[in-house]
Amino acid sequence: MMSVRMICVGKLREPFYRDAFAEYAKRLGGYCRFECTELQEVRLPDQPSEREIAAALDKEADLVVKSMLQGSYIVALCVEGRKLSSEDLASVLRARESSGKPKICFVIGSSYGLSDKIKRSADLCLSMSDMTFPHHLARVMLAEQIYRGFKINEGSSYHK
Repeated sequence: MMSVRMICVGKLREPFYRDAFAEYAKRLGGYCRFECTELQEVRLPDQPSEREIAAALDKEADLVVKSMLQGSYIVALCVEGRKLSSEDLASVLRARESSGKPKICFVIGSSYGLSDKIKRSADLCLSMSDMTFPHHLARVMLAEQIYRGFKINEGSSYHK
């Protein structure tokens, strides 16, 4: 069975995001060993400098690297990443599942993004959209898209 880990910098605080995420996490359990690892976001002042942001992202990157599954395919979510259709994401999941190394880690950074260190080491940099969404909604959206990918791969009518 495939292992899917979502590594997220920051905690879901709003109950409606937690509930939505929990629903997709539960659904994913039928398709993979799914887990979400939440990491502490580095605290920054109200008006951080670029240097302070870069230093915080590097500290967060160290925590992310320690949380990755050994030998996994790394997908970093970032605005400059590739945009994939749901079918394309399903293909990524299918390829990993049949690769003999069925481990994948999706990384969602803090509200300031991800360190370049993580982006450079990722197997895929993925952008969800050109639009801007609340940071924590991205976690729910990604969980739904992973679930949709598994449903596409099984030939379900979930994806119309």
